[in-house]
Amino acid sequence: MTYDVYMHFPVLAIMVLFVAAFLVTLVGKKEAARNVIAGCAVLISFTLLALLVKPVMVDGGIVTYLMGNWEPVEGYAIGIAIEVDALSLFFGLLVTIAVALSCFYSFKYIKQDDARGSFFTLYLMLAGGVLGIVLSGALFNISVMRAVMTLAAVGLPAFRTWNPNAREAAFKYLVVGSIGSTCALLGIALVYAQCHTLNLAQISAILPGKLNPTTVLAFALLFTGFGCKSFMFPFHPIAADAHGAAPSSVSVLISGVFTKTGVYGIIRVCYFLFRTMGMTSVQTMLVFIGCLSMFVCVTMALNQHDFKRLLAFHSISQIGYILTSLGLCTALGIAGGLYHAINHTLFKGLLFLTAGSVLYATGTTYLEKLGGLARKMPKTTILFLVGAFSISGIPPFNGFYSKWMIYQASFEKAAETGSIGYALVTVICVVTSVLTLASFVKVGHSVFFGQLPPELEGAKDPPLGMRVPMWIMAALCLLSGLFPNAMLKYLIVPAVNSVYNTIPYIDSAMGMGYAEAQLGSAAAPLMNGSLPLIGAWNPISWLVLFVVVICAVFLVSLTGRPNRRTSAGEGSKYAVFFGGEEAQYSHISGGDLFWGFKHTMRRYLGFISGAHTGVTNDYVLWGVTALAVIVAYCFIFML
Repeated sequence: MTYDVYMHFPVLAIMVLFVAAFLVTLVGKKEAARNVIAGCAVLISFTLLALLVKPVMVDGGIVTYLMGNWEPVEGYAIGIAIEVDALSLFFGLLVTIAVALSCFYSFKYIKQDDARGSFFTLYLMLAGGVLGIVLSGALFNISVMRAVMTLAAVGLPAFRTWNPNAREAAFKYLVVGSIGSTCALLGIALVYAQCHTLNLAQISAILPGKLNPTTVLAFALLFTGFGCKSFMFPFHPIAADAHGAAPSSVSVLISGVFTKTGVYGIIRVCYFLFRTMGMTSVQTMLVFIGCLSMFVCVTMALNQHDFKRLLAFHSISQIGYILTSLGLCTALGIAGGLYHAINHTLFKGLLFLTAGSVLYATGTTYLEKLGGLARKMPKTTILFLVGAFSISGIPPFNGFYSKWMIYQASFEKAAETGSIGYALVTVICVVTSVLTLASFVKVGHSVFFGQLPPELEGAKDPPLGMRVPMWIMAALCLLSGLFPNAMLKYLIVPAVNSVYNTIPYIDSAMGMGYAEAQLGSAAAPLMNGSLPLIGAWNPISWLVLFVVVICAVFLVSLTGRPNRRTSAGEGSKYAVFFGGEEAQYSHISGGDLFWGFKHTMRRYLGFISGAHTGVTNDYVLWGVTALAVIVAYCFIFML
């Protein structure tokens, strides 16, 4: 089904951002004109995509646009194609919402910085590049947009030249990120050698069921390339540096938007182009990588002393949830992953904006230099708590429902396959959520509660122009948690249907019947599309979750035990006690709320911290090693 009246909307949504980036440069230091151009551009882009919700999400249509009106020649699609199905529009809406809110936040936030014109030029280029990736229907166009996005993503962390870590963070991303870009480019070249086309729809009709050493290598390269953009383990360290150095409004884009291009690419590669998600080996690989990203990064967050670096590691931990859920290859798993992608964009965007407000008011994000800001910044404190409750999965905020869907999907996968491994996945998800809550208890205690340092007496809530985007994100965090059925009906289920049924996407670009003629019996949907939700408020469900939590706590307790050779009298560190009772062994230190946990996990945390050296060469070695392991795994288990 085509919709001629809407066919230009996706192209215009992309181009308006690039044109605005050019115009912002032309107006130079004229701040009012620059803000009007940038603000209008992001609003127009969002509006154009919002107008596609009815024809695409509700009516099930697909908007296809061939640049230059180049029709297929001799059975091969040529030229650049824009093809928007429910999945593309789903990610496009995430991009434009985050871009618009963080853009309006930036007007006041970067007022103290120099080179503000360059900031908005790079900002709009990054937004246009990301949107171009998720709406494109051709690998060549995706490759071009990746290059634009990468250029802007390198420039934005280096924007604040007064930050001594800015250029280092940009350099690390440029070097390590080039591994992913090179892998993706090589993978695209191999796909073209096999299919003689770069059109996504035609490739997804030719490649499935034709695995050979060349296509398996192409799959491994594309998977690694997009995985690098999602900052999955072990590409995660560069995300922490980029977030720490970049302005907070840029961190919203890197965390909530940039990473989604990697997730989107992995879905297209695994579910569309190669249709390999039906293979147990690919499911296992994606779930394993997701669990590693989830657990390693949440434990790294507990060790951070900088507000934004802590949020950066949590961001990758939440991406781990999404990858794990997508790897289950069930309708409920895909739905849970996509729902969490929405929630991650909202609550992590809100948290980065609150961190930016703290930096704006105090000049620092170092936890040891903060404290007691709730008395000076009450509005920011409330917004932080909304974001913290959401990311920790506390009802009725949005993170609760999406995490519940992921718990249920992994538990059902364990019951379906009889594998204890998937049951362990459920436990890891719950443990990660508990550690996330613990981490934000630490942040709240360090930043907003406790004693106010004398030098922060002048701190106050940010201007209204910065607060309004945060209030909108906070409201969305609450609304998307209170009305999950509406989210599922109008956004999630249509996107899930697009993931497991590729036939409409192929036929929309290549003509009716093309998919069945090329795929034959393989044209059937990958899975059943039903979503058998148990219901998050069912008492039986809570009982099951309680049992899982108990198992999770038991497993954590087995990882170590307190050192009982040191008494309270042997050092001031162990001398903290309450109520006047005699303390034999203290598990609480005044300087660290979770010292007891860290002491129990000291060997693991010491190893992980030691591995994160901050040296670019080490992270390059990690990336190359990951590529080699993924390629070897695919050759062993997919051929």
